[in-house]
Amino acid sequence: MKRVVITGRGVVSPIGMSTVLFWDSLLEGKSGIGDITRFDATKFDSKIAGEVSDFDPLTFLSTKDCRRTPRFVQFALKASDEAIKESGLDLEKIDPYQVGVIIGSGIGSLETVEKEYHTLMTRGPRKLSPFMIPMLITNEAAGHVAIRFGLKGINFCTVTACASGAHAIGESYRSIQQGKAKAMLCGGTEACVTMLGVGGFCALKALSKRNDDPQHASRPFDADRDGFVIAEGAGMIVLEEYKHAKERGAHIYGELSGYGGTCDAYHITAPDPKGDAASRAIISALKEASVGIDEKIYVNAHGTSTQLNDRMETQAIKNVFGPHAKDIPISSIKSMTGHTLGAAGAIEFITCCLALKNKVIPPTTNYEKPDPECDLDYTPNQPKEANVRVAISNSLGFGGHNATLLIKEFK
Repeated sequence: MKRVVITGRGVVSPIGMSTVLFWDSLLEGKSGIGDITRFDATKFDSKIAGEVSDFDPLTFLSTKDCRRTPRFVQFALKASDEAIKESGLDLEKIDPYQVGVIIGSGIGSLETVEKEYHTLMTRGPRKLSPFMIPMLITNEAAGHVAIRFGLKGINFCTVTACASGAHAIGESYRSIQQGKAKAMLCGGTEACVTMLGVGGFCALKALSKRNDDPQHASRPFDADRDGFVIAEGAGMIVLEEYKHAKERGAHIYGELSGYGGTCDAYHITAPDPKGDAASRAIISALKEASVGIDEKIYVNAHGTSTQLNDRMETQAIKNVFGPHAKDIPISSIKSMTGHTLGAAGAIEFITCCLALKNKVIPPTTNYEKPDPECDLDYTPNQPKEANVRVAISNSLGFGGHNATLLIKEFK
């Protein structure tokens, strides 16, 4: 099996439009959550979201292309451009069939669905846009990115709800491991702060109703958590075969060494409270990477700020690490970004890379009242220095999808 390293990272998020700004915001404990501005949310139970407020697609797309390119694809293009530039990969000097693209998205373009349905109902089927289908389907992010950068290797989309971005990275890792690609551009993107998106999650009773205090609404592992805060964004990563990266003198940000995936096979939206399948995903990643449970590990939790998820993930970590669980620094950046759904696994993977490089654990903000059933070290409210050598990123999605990615400090 080939070794796989990280050479590029790109972020579009509610707390920063680049990897540097994103990391600075995490360490400041900055919240990207506020009142919804993309539509009138007056009648919705949850009126808050993590919006990407300073995003201008006209800086890299023409006016015509903006109209034909949905927001979730625009995010992926922007983050991909940053990741490729940071990697220093010269795409003109590499066989395009040796570079693939896998991008996850949980939902695709609900905005297109809403707009075109309105057109259908008010103006009839002949007025539907010929771009409707290409704009709404989830695989278009991977397709657009490949077209823009001329990448002709393996290309597909992972759709596993909130685990989509993590699965995209994991499957890209496998492609390089098995010698099917020299490099992969991978990650996740999501943009469904829309009437249907927010309304649907409200109907599920999944969203926080702390509308009068949005910056403190997302509170993973806190006893007073009342649901997640929907958000949007993208995270893109350049993974590369180690020998290829070394030969071209690339800067390496970490080594992806383990990937585990399981399914709860329990319930379509609720996690298995025992955490057995989530535990098995973590164990698989640890085993593949030859990492012991007593090593210096940081866990970036899925940590959604829902009662069921946070309790189950805490149990899963205890299942795996036993007495060592109390000594492991854990955090959930969703306390600041909100839940970016299909993009979350990729954005949080980048967080793990940054934590390893800087030897700093980002905080779980808004942690005020401990929950007796969530009794581990969640790095409350302030970042802390920690000489961690391994980082684990957990992603858990509706349908029972579990994915764990393990990054080692590069040596």
